[in-house]
Amino acid sequence: MTAPVRTRSSADLIRAEEPVLAHNYHPLPVVVARAEGTWVEDVEGRRYLDMLAGYSALNFGHRHPALIEAAHRQLDTLTLTSRAFHNDRLAEFAESLAELTGLDIVLPMNTGAEAVESGIKVARKWAYEVKGVPADRATIVVAAGNFHGRTTTIVSFSTDPEARGGFGPFTPGFRVVPYNDLAALEAAVDETTAAVLIEPIQGEAGVLIPDEGYLRGVREVTRRAGCLFIADEIQSGLGRTGRTLAVEHEDVMPDAVLLGKALGGGIVPVSAVVARREVLSVLRPGEHGSTFGGNPLAAAVGSAVVELLRTGEFQQRAAELGVVLRDGLTALAGRGVVGFRARGLWAGVDIDPAIGTGREISRRLMDRGILVKDTHGSTIRLAPPLTVTAAELRSALGTLGEVLEAGS
Repeated sequence: MTAPVRTRSSADLIRAEEPVLAHNYHPLPVVVARAEGTWVEDVEGRRYLDMLAGYSALNFGHRHPALIEAAHRQLDTLTLTSRAFHNDRLAEFAESLAELTGLDIVLPMNTGAEAVESGIKVARKWAYEVKGVPADRATIVVAAGNFHGRTTTIVSFSTDPEARGGFGPFTPGFRVVPYNDLAALEAAVDETTAAVLIEPIQGEAGVLIPDEGYLRGVREVTRRAGCLFIADEIQSGLGRTGRTLAVEHEDVMPDAVLLGKALGGGIVPVSAVVARREVLSVLRPGEHGSTFGGNPLAAAVGSAVVELLRTGEFQQRAAELGVVLRDGLTALAGRGVVGFRARGLWAGVDIDPAIGTGREISRRLMDRGILVKDTHGSTIRLAPPLTVTAAELRSALGTLGEVLEAGS
């Protein structure tokens, strides 16, 4: 990375945001100006190791050469047609994504929340037209502690007071059960149930990994009840956990998978509902859409992402480096770390509250050149790009150890 052009300092830029940006975020006080691979630079030229990867949107690191090349190539020819016309990139994207996931049909959208909203609409339509649920009676079972987005409908079934407070009235039709509780889930399912919508691993909740057999149990419950199993893999999918999809750890095939974040390669927003033919075939022209969904630029980048995953190299890296991550966190247990959960290159780390809150620990790590983000309380999450090296991982974990020791 070359030296940044210094026009306004980090402090100046942070102050400039204050009066003109809505305060719906509370970012750490670092102003990123340039990035490459696993590293970012602020406007003063200070370098930081990115251990968050845009909440998995940057699974392949910043500005991966293959993805940048695909974007540049497409920018020179065609960027947007809307879905009023066909474009020459969409078929390849849909074919490759369906093949990668083992499902049949792709509904391209833009953001993760759009993919979730689309999945909800499709599940309800399927319930009425295929299952025979009476009109406007369809229900969807979800898990407490979920994070599926922040639209009005999605926060209607959130259990996070910050996500819900002040945004009612809420959309009906959802039943919330405890996560990782098959008995509660089965009890909530009845003849009106269109789908069970869950995250195979709950990211925002602190990287909560369910017990072995839970996902297989969800699949069996939904099969017996004749409803859909929809897996939100927006954070957990596309290599993050050491498999293409997190459900693969239990050899489970949902009826529909929701993808986003890493699907856009950290370049453009790309999301999708990928499902069995019977499920997505309920949609007809005019019933659902998106001006930018499936645009040529998104399709070109998305196809390049699928190509990177096709060989299994990134899934293998996440699995192998996940051992390094887990070993490093195990070594910190009892030395400021009171618990952690890890799968692949993804971990939720519970810090002794006496040492600091999650935000305070994130700030201290930032001061030492490591970027992470807190979730709730004294929990931080680690989700480096899948391009991270073992040496970089060990260095980051070593720095975390120093921060914990200094705060104890």
